[in-house]
Amino acid sequence: MIKAMIFDFDGTIIDTESLWYKVFCDVLMEKFELELPLAEFAKVIGTTDELLFEYISTQTGKPADQELIKELTGLRFSELKETLVLREGIEGKIKEAKNLGIKLGIASSSGREWVESFLEKFGLLEHFQTIKTKEDVKIVKPDPALYVKAMDDLHVVPAESLAIEDSINGSLAAIRAGMHCIVVPNEVTSFLTFDQEVKVFNTFSSFRLADIEKEGL
Repeated sequence: MIKAMIFDFDGTIIDTESLWYKVFCDVLMEKFELELPLAEFAKVIGTTDELLFEYISTQTGKPADQELIKELTGLRFSELKETLVLREGIEGKIKEAKNLGIKLGIASSSGREWVESFLEKFGLLEHFQTIKTKEDVKIVKPDPALYVKAMDDLHVVPAESLAIEDSINGSLAAIRAGMHCIVVPNEVTSFLTFDQEVKVFNTFSSFRLADIEKEGL
């Protein structure tokens, strides 16, 4: 029986990841005349950016100026973030879970202020009984610590818990935490191949929690 549903944030509740990919592509082309293949960007989705900066350093032949790149991409993202909306069907899935008495949480590799500011903006903050972010752990996803801490807060065991993800790094964290996991890919993760333990749906409306309760994953 599913007693808790724990959501990833970036790319799952709001598709910030597709916007970040566009921003990095634009900045790297303008600043370095460097193309950023989606496959390279996908390596850092749901985790930290080390591999992305390693790619930039390798391609340019010199250490990446991380502070400059972060500043330029951050400014560009800020200019465009008002275009962000909730992923289609996410509000319905939250309502569905609450109607079934399922506890709700978030486990995100991003910062607390980042996550909570968006949740508050879209009126979702009050629905989550726990929010775990990078400040709460030593290592973010694909390490399972974020999910483990969220489950501890919700007083559930892994067999009773369902992770909702969009990325490989996030789904690996859920698997390593011993949880059930559903992935609903977004624009920049739809080409990825996920672990066979993960159930993949194209949209949030493609599955019903009540059916999962009856049939299992």
